[in-house]
Amino acid sequence: MIAIEIREPGGPEVLVPVERPRPAPGPGEVLIAVAAAGVNRPDVMQRRGHYPPPPGASQIPGLEIAGTVEEIGAGATGWQPGDRVCALVAGGGYAEYCVAPAPQCLPVPAGMTFVSAAAIPETFFTVWVNVFERGHLRAGEAVLIHGGSSGIGTTAIQLARAFGARVFATAGSAEKCAACARLGAERAINYRETDFVAAVRDLTDGRGVDLILDMVGGEYVARNLESLAVDGRLVQIAVIGGAKAQINLVPILQRRLTVTGSTLRPRPVAEKAAIARALREHVWPLLESGAVAPVIFATYPLRDAAAAHRVMESGEHIGKLVLVATQT
Repeated sequence: MIAIEIREPGGPEVLVPVERPRPAPGPGEVLIAVAAAGVNRPDVMQRRGHYPPPPGASQIPGLEIAGTVEEIGAGATGWQPGDRVCALVAGGGYAEYCVAPAPQCLPVPAGMTFVSAAAIPETFFTVWVNVFERGHLRAGEAVLIHGGSSGIGTTAIQLARAFGARVFATAGSAEKCAACARLGAERAINYRETDFVAAVRDLTDGRGVDLILDMVGGEYVARNLESLAVDGRLVQIAVIGGAKAQINLVPILQRRLTVTGSTLRPRPVAEKAAIARALREHVWPLLESGAVAPVIFATYPLRDAAAAHRVMESGEHIGKLVLVATQT
């Protein structure tokens, strides 16, 4: 099979297509003939040498795929050869074949293409567990989503709106703000022109928002805390702007604030399986009805993964980038 190898830590040019043996599914796994694979920021971090795969995971990048079940490993249940699935994986997605734990697979939503389905697992798993399980977002609450035009952001806006929340977002251009508004954000704040703390204060009549989903970190942390209402929750899912922050603890005490966060990739299969079950119950009906849909910015042939990474790093995209496998 063709797979994309990280030759050495570096820029997009270190992503090179190579021939690798087709993997075999282990116990509890299925082998998937990959039709498409999503591109995510953790892939970029891995390429740069900053986010190594968990022990035992493939060194090939790629955390989400869609395709057809090719082979069933010992003890794997729920799937048959020929089934159309999308899957969350800990690595190996940038390839023509990839193994996935059977419980981390989900059926391709009815009527959806493999390209769209490949853009679901990483972002929808992340948003569900952080916004709804850790963040406890409820109907009628207000949420601020940073990076609203990203894959995570476009997913979070749609799901939060679908479940009855009042949604605000930040983005870095008028075009990106307009995209956030089309997806359901009541107000999209251009952070290059407007202080989001002041904007949130005005939009909520001084109350603040109940939940903030942030992937920036750094100096945003203190500003996020300023923007939270009483009993508000800050959920941190990445630290693009820096891993360290200096904050005043007094507002946390006075307004009973919660600061939490999580990573997805190192979690055991059992935990990811539980998230998959929740998605199938609560989110799959929205995907199949068209109420919620992954936003695809562009597709690239698998061999051109470097081109997709260049766009990812440019920050010009709105939504997801997807690689299309050469076998399809």
